[in-house]
Amino acid sequence: MNDSNTIREILKLKTIAVVGMSPKQERPSHYVAMYMKEKGYTIYPVNPGHDKIAGINCYPDLKDIPDSIDVVDIFRRSEFVPLIVDSAISIGAKAVWMQDTVIHEEAGKKAEEAGLLMVMNDCMLRQHRKLF
Repeated sequence: MNDSNTIREILKLKTIAVVGMSPKQERPSHYVAMYMKEKGYTIYPVNPGHDKIAGINCYPDLKDIPDSIDVVDIFRRSEFVPLIVDSAISIGAKAVWMQDTVIHEEAGKKAEEAGLLMVMNDCMLRQHRKLF
């Protein structure tokens, strides 16, 4: 978890569901997602309170996304992580990324045991800038 090889492997994947994406441009969940979109990734906002965010169709839950998802990027409080990880596993995601301050060791282990790549308590934008 969080080793540079895992981070590189995840950043090679190109379809990202951003769970907890905010429509507010100043929120990390928004600007990290938009940065990744600018870098060529396909972004799927997941937020049940919105139909669209930044002009992109928004979904209430991971299972509602009509396409396959490579990475589930989590911008929710840690107590919500276990259900999100279960959902990531059930949709066949390849990786789970818990953003800064999002920490849930048990859910992280469950994701890894299910064969998903896993990063916890780190920023996708920061790591992408550092590596590319």
